[in-house]
Amino acid sequence: MTNSPTEIPRSRVFLTADWRYLAMLNYEIDPGVLRPFVPAGTELDSWQGRTFVSMVGFLFLDTRVLGVPIPFHRNFEEVNLRFYVRREVGGELRRAVVFLKEFVPRRAIAWTANTVYGENYVALPMTHAIERDSSRRPTRVEYSWRFRGSEHRIAVFVSGDAHEIAVGSQEEFITEHYWGYARRAGGTTEYQVEHPRWRVWNAAESTLEYDVAALYGPEFIEALADRPASAILVEGSPVAVSKGTRLSAI
Repeated sequence: MTNSPTEIPRSRVFLTADWRYLAMLNYEIDPGVLRPFVPAGTELDSWQGRTFVSMVGFLFLDTRVLGVPIPFHRNFEEVNLRFYVRREVGGELRRAVVFLKEFVPRRAIAWTANTVYGENYVALPMTHAIERDSSRRPTRVEYSWRFRGSEHRIAVFVSGDAHEIAVGSQEEFITEHYWGYARRAGGTTEYQVEHPRWRVWNAAESTLEYDVAALYGPEFIEALADRPASAILVEGSPVAVSKGTRLSAI
């Protein structure tokens, strides 16, 4: 069985963009918390017997839908909470991401993602900040958003150069996903994500300030109130996302 990047046929591409500076804080969680959110036809994935959720903030740059740039909607932030599932199709192992909730700063972006993919996007005021050293390498990356009048933020602190991801590492498990699944009324939507293997920095320090219960529900407090099991900054790359496909009844 394989889990590797596969080129999406151009006729199937819905969205292209650059995903850059992905700040990822990864938390171990009781799999029982996630099981109610697992899309039909998939199963929870784990690394060395451990189940994870990740808080992720990153930049969408030069975003195009069906090849067309949309004015005022090309460059923006996203913050999401995600977990990991797998599905075997004809001997191919599709390691995938499921999003619990995503924040973006534009209502039109949220509406499109919710309508096309059945995701759970919410439009909120958002900003970001990137600090760099004299060589223009990032040293601090922060994403912030306002929800119910309160400020929330995720930040990572790094130094030096990004490095290749080791085979079999936790960083590989977190970053190497080329499929996504979303629960929809009456079924599951599957879509493909194309990008090269990424390079990362291991964060020397990280910050997460937010109201877990208000944003995601009380069942996530125990896992997300603890220190993250790991924190990384992903360099990012151009990406392509396919059109969604509704899975047949399983």
